Amino acid sequence: MGKNLVEKIIVAHLKSGEMEPGEEITISIDQTLTQDATGTLAYLELEAMGIERVATELSVSYVDHNTLQTGHENADDHRYLRTVAARYGVLFSPPGNGICHQVHLERFGVPGKTLLGSDSHTPTAGGLGMLAIGAGGLDVALAMAGRPFYLFMPAVVRVELSGRLAPWVSAKDVILEVLRKLSVTGGVGKIFEYGGTGVRGLSVPERSTITNMGAELGATSSIFPSDAGTRRFLHAQGREGDWTPLAADRSARYDGELSLDLTYLEPMLALPHSPDNVRKVTEEAGVRVNQVVIGSCTNSSYQDLMRVAEVLKGRRVHPEVELVIAPGSRQVLHMLAQRRALDYLIAAGARILESACGPCIGMGQAPSSGGVSVRTFNRNFKGRSGTPDAVIYLCSAETAVASALAGEITDPRSLGEAIQVPQPQRFWTGEDLIVPPPPHPEKVEVIRGPNIKPLPKFPPLAGEIKGAVLIKVGDNITTDDILPAGAQILPLRSNIPAIAEYTFSQLDPSFAVRAKEQGGGVIVGRANYGQGSSREHAALAPRYLGVRAVITVGFARIHLANLINFGVVPLIFTNPDDYEQIEQGNQVVIQVQDLSGEIVLQNETSGLSIPLTHCLRPREITILRAGGTLNLAKDSL
Repeated sequence: MGKNLVEKIIVAHLKSGEMEPGEEITISIDQTLTQDATGTLAYLELEAMGIERVATELSVSYVDHNTLQTGHENADDHRYLRTVAARYGVLFSPPGNGICHQVHLERFGVPGKTLLGSDSHTPTAGGLGMLAIGAGGLDVALAMAGRPFYLFMPAVVRVELSGRLAPWVSAKDVILEVLRKLSVTGGVGKIFEYGGTGVRGLSVPERSTITNMGAELGATSSIFPSDAGTRRFLHAQGREGDWTPLAADRSARYDGELSLDLTYLEPMLALPHSPDNVRKVTEEAGVRVNQVVIGSCTNSSYQDLMRVAEVLKGRRVHPEVELVIAPGSRQVLHMLAQRRALDYLIAAGARILESACGPCIGMGQAPSSGGVSVRTFNRNFKGRSGTPDAVIYLCSAETAVASALAGEITDPRSLGEAIQVPQPQRFWTGEDLIVPPPPHPEKVEVIRGPNIKPLPKFPPLAGEIKGAVLIKVGDNITTDDILPAGAQILPLRSNIPAIAEYTFSQLDPSFAVRAKEQGGGVIVGRANYGQGSSREHAALAPRYLGVRAVITVGFARIHLANLINFGVVPLIFTNPDDYEQIEQGNQVVIQVQDLSGEIVLQNETSGLSIPLTHCLRPREITILRAGGTLNLAKDSL
């Protein structure tokens, strides 16, 4: 039996375990990336391990999330990231260079390599044929220290693409259609491997749009083969030497299959407030629009923005619409300027932002109250934009620019003859703007600002968890719900005591005060708890407030790992209906001396006994008993 593409990469990196779905394996990590919203914590963790230098082939620290410098906090963190990168042998990409995923695709991604990133959209590099996985910062820090990465072997699903996209239909419409079919939980425990004759018609940036939003399926990763199109992209980036062909064997076996004929796809749109709430654009056409934002790691490539510029050439944005453009990298911005495309955008009335994540994480450009914002982003969770009652739609760059011109949601096929954007023979690289580590890193002083606080220290797990149910939440709770992003909160990412004050602030502003008054407790949720961002602050901040267990119907992959890493016990209702038998404010007791069998929650308020279970492996139980991964890592490293 031949191997699929995922198996080929995993077998070349496998350190332990069997490649059977659901079995725990470890793989070696070739490259890592961090970004500043999660990276400061990752490097504080790396420092706490006491190593001298990173052990990966390549590690890059990007500054792309918190570039809005309204106080000293972000600038101080940027300085810390620059100096700590120099000290430990990490490349540093300063603010303004671009979004980590876009820049990594341009400068560092290599087919067949493994990439671990402290950002849930790290699978973007799968468009280049990498096995790229998002993880919490502590897991990335361990990989930088030379440790293998633990994961449960995912099921590999083949997505068979045939046909060719019609004019004005794009790669964003492909992944929105997959989300419509499978939902935000349809990829849990899976890697999506794209193949078929339809792949040939998709450029690397288009493939990366698809793999980027695979994160919204809950997937471990998504990947495309490395073929002639990959080679053309790397050649244009001056990196053809990094190319290697990579494809599944003809006799490869898969754990599932999905077929999609690109020919019949139409422009699609994700409605508020979930990326899987997808309909055809024609079904929503006519909805008035206040704001259009084109950018993010999903749709800010040269190809995307050149097409937008050509559409806007000689035209004017609707007078009631604010159009915002955020190029994905300095390379994209420079190429737009070289080809006069920047002129077209400016003359049309667009606002040009620096190359950064910006509005995607609520860092500026919040819509008006109750405003309708059409965005080319990957997430439209309620309140993520910075405006709690805003209405956020997700779509392609083509649909976005058509809507900006018309002032209402508009099918881009109304724009007339399709615009072709050929790939340049050579891109401007700007590689000298990425700072390499110095030859004598031991002489570097790591500089910390006053907002950068030491990591909290947590004791080992006691034999009993006792306390109140601090909050009870429903399905699909996101890490934004647990610990919001945005210009007010994200600058506190290096200060756990300060950022913990905002835990669940959007759902329950009194949560942090109540948790401290009651000395901690437990959280109760339903399915897919912790979906969305990889930010480990969503586990660390509740732990700092005294949360010792989270009891749900099910967890999102990255958040589950983050809870374990910080010593929070993740438990699951044996009978999902028992979720109804427990309420916020109930006093509960859970005996956790023995995590190898069934666990019983005693609800002292109601007198009920509720059976619980978990999906913990012996290694993870050891981590929990120690009070978290860092307690163990300090000794072993």
